[in-house]
Amino acid sequence: MSLPAAPRINPSILAADFVNMQAELARIASADFVHVDVMDNHFVPNLTFGPQMVERIQATSPVPLDVHLMISDPDRWAPGYAELGAASVTFHLEAAADPIRLARRLREIGARAGVAVKPGTEVEGLFEHLHEFDQILVMTVEPGFGGQGFMPETMPKLRRLAEETRRRGADVWLQVDGGIAADTIGQAAEAGADTFVAGSAVFGAGDIDAAIAGLRETASAHHRH
Repeated sequence: MSLPAAPRINPSILAADFVNMQAELARIASADFVHVDVMDNHFVPNLTFGPQMVERIQATSPVPLDVHLMISDPDRWAPGYAELGAASVTFHLEAAADPIRLARRLREIGARAGVAVKPGTEVEGLFEHLHEFDQILVMTVEPGFGGQGFMPETMPKLRRLAEETRRRGADVWLQVDGGIAADTIGQAAEAGADTFVAGSAVFGAGDIDAAIAGLRETASAHHRH
């Protein structure tokens, strides 16, 4: 699979109509990936779906899957999502017992390995290990529910991560998720993000292709090259 160039727009199906999932997926064919939030009602106080639903999404999606696991014990469960064919599997740093070993296992199976951090989690501990990951997701809301407001206070952390990534020449995508819309995507791009998860800003739009193109254009105008 040839990888899409930055900036990448990954609509979150958390904002989609679950009853008409196949039709909803068809509407985002111009996106780069589809962002699939898996929540277990343990690591976060919400429950979405598990491997069976992800397998069906994988079978019908016109774009590759970017799976975000907001679950406990990802060391045990994350490899199964890579085995289903997800292009990218992201687990939470706060939940993993051995994040580096898990990232290596995901890569071994054939998925891009991602690690996510909550708004309150520092990223400095990742600096020595940037080459072990393909993507780092900086949450711009507290994980668990869609439709929350963007937290600008997470931007300095993203900026530090972007600077360190450049300094070390690491080939890692920097993703943001939470409250990303036309009026916030520029801030995140300016701080160094190159991959953007957007939910209601895409699925709530009258013209989804235009919404995706608009987000991409705004991010591109602000992106640090």
